[in-house]
Amino acid sequence: MNEKYYRLMSQIGGGSIALGVIVLVTGIVTGILMIVNGARLLVNKKNLIF
Repeated sequence: MNEKYYRLMSQIGGGSIALGVIVLVTGIVTGILMIVNGARLLVNKKNLIF
């Protein structure tokens, strides 16, 4: 019975690490895209005509 729990904990631990890496990469990519988009908006604001 203990071996079953040991394998289950190993699978859950590996899944948690994989999910953490995916969330980390997604967060970094989203942050970079927001910075680039904000910079483009600041550069192009002089082209606005009211």
